[in-house]
Amino acid sequence: MLIDTYGRVATDLRVSLTDRCNLRCTYCMPEEGLQWLAKPDLLTDDEIVRLIEIAVTRLGITEVRFTGGEPLLRPGIVGIVERVSALEPRPQMSLTTNGIGLRRTAAALKTAGLDRVNVSLDTLRPDVFKTLTRRDRHQDVVAGLEAARDAGLTPVKVNCVLMPGLNDDEAPDLLAWAVEHDYELRFIEQMPLDAQHGWKREGMVTAGDILASLRTRFALTEEGADERGSAPAERWLVDGGPHRVGVIASVTRPFCAACDRTRLTADGQIRNCLFATEETDLRTALRSDAPDEEEIARIWRLAMWGKKAGSGLDDPSFLQPTRPMSAIGG
Repeated sequence: MLIDTYGRVATDLRVSLTDRCNLRCTYCMPEEGLQWLAKPDLLTDDEIVRLIEIAVTRLGITEVRFTGGEPLLRPGIVGIVERVSALEPRPQMSLTTNGIGLRRTAAALKTAGLDRVNVSLDTLRPDVFKTLTRRDRHQDVVAGLEAARDAGLTPVKVNCVLMPGLNDDEAPDLLAWAVEHDYELRFIEQMPLDAQHGWKREGMVTAGDILASLRTRFALTEEGADERGSAPAERWLVDGGPHRVGVIASVTRPFCAACDRTRLTADGQIRNCLFATEETDLRTALRSDAPDEEEIARIWRLAMWGKKAGSGLDDPSFLQPTRPMSAIGG
């Protein structure tokens, strides 16, 4: 079991498969100049599967989310999913992706055992997409979403970050589009995880702003805490249901008290919080001459025991993580 001093138990493992990405979203990465991880520093496919196996069989992990960077850039991703699917007990598996590679991989991932996907799409307007991501790939993401739905990777969740002056007027249009295509839309407050450290709280589109905008066109009925559990998104029924919309208010309404996550970076470090400034090295233990699985589990438990009560976002002296989101895994 992965438990911390506040009694929270981690059952959800986020696994970053790569720090690389084929987009350059303004709220995540600079346009150029990032130093990528060297190949020898990255965990191999075998090492990733072995650490997930330890987490599942020894530490109580029941859900695994593959992230990046962009996880579909990992050549061995289908094989990793297939091997994790064969574990006993079998964890629930999902994938967070920018969607560009889904059209060619969705069916294979479903066959390998992937349960569902979260796809990032911040706008319905191709020109705004190009401004936000610095790439002209909007249609590829839309096609990837359709492929995921057709392959049965459902519910297909669409993650959206609203940025002032760019797409902050699109919330109602995005929700109408998601309902039409049977996607579950989730708005995420912009978090301080950009590599250039340009985030400012006063310039952020808040959960309150988003809900006010949605209510100009839709009737929203809150699901309530019992339905939410430890999930980060507060959810509302749209016009009485069955469709839902979620808002992840990491900054203005943090949910740290119910956090059930642990994170493994692409280079084998454990992060007990997305906003942590320290990491615990598992790669060295894994690559030692006689790696012992119980020793690795012990190190992991110790890393989680030291988890802080909250993210620190409400502290004026908050320090951003030293590594961008692409290296951490969202």
